[in-house]
Amino acid sequence: YVRFHLISPLIQQSAENIVLFDTFVNILSHNLGEPAYEADVAQLEYKLVAGEHGLVIRVKGFNHKLPLLFQLIIDYLSDFSFTPAVFEMITEQLKKTYFNILIKPETLAKDVRLLILEHGRWSMTDKYQTLMNGLSIEALSSFVKAFKSQLFVEGLVQGNFTS
Repeated sequence: YVRFHLISPLIQQSAENIVLFDTFVNILSHNLGEPAYEADVAQLEYKLVAGEHGLVIRVKGFNHKLPLLFQLIIDYLSDFSFTPAVFEMITEQLKKTYFNILIKPETLAKDVRLLILEHGRWSMTDKYQTLMNGLSIEALSSFVKAFKSQLFVEGLVQGNFTS
């Protein structure tokens, strides 16, 4: 089991940054779908999670091939690219996801409660409004570049691994 948290202070600076970060993580997951398929067949699991403060990469499976899967994820992260069609598709999916959160009273109540309790938190309404106003491909590209330049990393490796 390998878990790395790539933390960046850039994410929480604005609602737009949070939306750009969600878009980035979803596009990265989409890009990894085909190349990581063989790892899935080999019973290796991975998950990319857009956390509140950064990207969480979780990889789990047999130790002799796990570093290859982790390296694949890191390679796609470092050489991040996307097409305008993928960008459009992911932003449309995010609009639906945010809207579904807004129409459920229990998730909306949780969001409002956390907004009151946490300093510097952006509401789901702010994020949805930012997304509906439109994002540009250039904004995503510059955000990803800035994100990769301001990273702090925490990691946990557990299981049958050598140093």
